[in-house]
Amino acid sequence: MHRAYKFLLRPTVRQCLALDEMLRDHCSLYNGALQERRDAYRHPSKTRIKYGQQSAQLKEIRAFDPERQGRWSFSSQQATLRRLDRAFQAFFRRVKAGEKPGYPRFRGVNWFDTVDFPKDGDGCRWDSTPHDPVTRVRFQGVGHVRVHQHRRVRGRVKTVSVKREGKQWYVILACDEVPVEPLSATGAVTGIDMGIAHFLTTSEGEHRPNPRHGKRNADALAEAQRALKEFPRCKRENRSAKHRRAVEKVAALHRTVRRQRTDHAHKTALALVRIYDVIAHERLSIANMVRAPKPKPDPDNTGAFFPNGAAAKTGLNKSIHDAGWGVFLGILAYKAESAGRVLIPVDPRNTSRTCPACGHVSGENRTTQEKFECTQCGHTANADQVGALNVAIRAGLVLPEVA
Repeated sequence: MHRAYKFLLRPTVRQCLALDEMLRDHCSLYNGALQERRDAYRHPSKTRIKYGQQSAQLKEIRAFDPERQGRWSFSSQQATLRRLDRAFQAFFRRVKAGEKPGYPRFRGVNWFDTVDFPKDGDGCRWDSTPHDPVTRVRFQGVGHVRVHQHRRVRGRVKTVSVKREGKQWYVILACDEVPVEPLSATGAVTGIDMGIAHFLTTSEGEHRPNPRHGKRNADALAEAQRALKEFPRCKRENRSAKHRRAVEKVAALHRTVRRQRTDHAHKTALALVRIYDVIAHERLSIANMVRAPKPKPDPDNTGAFFPNGAAAKTGLNKSIHDAGWGVFLGILAYKAESAGRVLIPVDPRNTSRTCPACGHVSGENRTTQEKFECTQCGHTANADQVGALNVAIRAGLVLPEVA
């Protein structure tokens, strides 16, 4: 199986400067390659430049500018050009599908925060000093950087990435051939229903509370954003130290919420994997769930629209994003694979409207957020538990007549 490890780096002051220069020069390469593609397409011949052509120019670029481009790994520069090529492939795919295109944009220095090394040993070396009690990773042009390795790395290190988050640096290892560590069988199975009032509910009726990390930090984040808005929009060279500190404070609060949400997802997923051998969940399309409602134009009044519940939908979308269902389901999938558990995704349609006792489907069955009462057979239960039970039934874990 595949697994990624993320470790904090402990670079010296000189190494921090070198890492910043590496990001800056790779960002310059990315923007230069993007500009070349734009100019070629604007030419009357409508020429399309691909990755192979730009990669072939790297030798000339490195020879022309040895101080900025020639000092870095050739493979990492190829990875940066591949990143741009993937952005254009995604752009053309969206155009063909009729979606919002999202043309690739130029990256600012603060928005280009990752450099990839496609192969361990080519421009980088993980654990470059194995006889040293302190783990170090070596980057070409930077040197041996100390690593705060808080867990053992299993499998074969395939790719290495260095990433900047605020003032901290991280190394990310993508490993394959990671051995599976199966847990002992428990014989328990369950279905889970994701929600807002409760983060999730099992088919046995156990509720896991929703921590609402974004809502709990909303006041502090709003205050930091108001302080940031006090500074007028100005060019980068004219920004003051107070402006930079205000920007860093907002970014730090966002990182805090993201880490809290990820930590909660890890702990909840691990608890489920330790208890159950088989877990069924809804195959959620979160992008469709948080889509804004379409406007309803008034045919009698030009330029007027009927109410479409956009304000209420905005609040619901914010709660869905705050819950972090997508992050949790991704973490649950890899933890289940690592532990030898079985994960079964099922169709989520009408799971909260179907009676588990008689199978009657109706929107009137769910009278309130918490109460489910079948209009045909009179079966009553907690609405979230009914949703989880229907998920288990569709996965074949529970028989309908037993429910």
